[in-house]
Amino acid sequence: MKERPVILVVDDDPSIVELMRDFLENDHFQVVTAADATQAWTVFRQSRVDCMILDIMMPGHNGFDLCRRVRTESNVPILFLSARGDDVDKIRGLTLGGDDYIVKTASPGEIVARVKAVLRRTGTEQASSVKVLDYGRIKLDLATREVLVDGTNVSLTPKEYELLRWFAEHPRHVFTYDQLLARFWDGIGDKHTIRVHMSRLREKIELDPDQPQYLTNVWGVGYRFEGLVV
Repeated sequence: MKERPVILVVDDDPSIVELMRDFLENDHFQVVTAADATQAWTVFRQSRVDCMILDIMMPGHNGFDLCRRVRTESNVPILFLSARGDDVDKIRGLTLGGDDYIVKTASPGEIVARVKAVLRRTGTEQASSVKVLDYGRIKLDLATREVLVDGTNVSLTPKEYELLRWFAEHPRHVFTYDQLLARFWDGIGDKHTIRVHMSRLREKIELDPDQPQYLTNVWGVGYRFEGLVV
């Protein structure tokens, strides 16, 4: 029998948590809950979670902090649920790796519909999540965070791994300098910051770092991962 997707609802308002639980369970989802980011991180590490509904404003660490932390380890779909509908928060949430941004004035039925939509897009409902990204010479094991280059385990710093995984999960997608700064450095830094990290990463994965085949420049814009190199 197919397992029901597990949805982690993170909100410090018990009434919202219980309302979402009722609607999600009525639609045959399993629901786990947390009242703050610290508790949510514990639940996330100890349980199978297929999707997160994440409040932004919470005591202690906020939803943005938790999203950033989750994205260092997992590509699980994240839907931000916020009382604020301004574009700044929405852009920040999506830049950090959120899959959707929902204002709390939305009906519970609409929120459930958007959970279903993001699960369809990511293939979670079909339990087809990729565990290994295979690009010929380069392989990333997402479960163990290991990177193999020509069959040899390569040691990357956490930041280098995060960068490589992000690019490998989005082959041929061009990411601008501003997008990379916002996602990996909280918008603090400049093009030189990115170039230094990309240079070190190329030294570890490219046959010729001066003529990269995988991590290539899009001049004046940013970088992209070329995918399978033949």
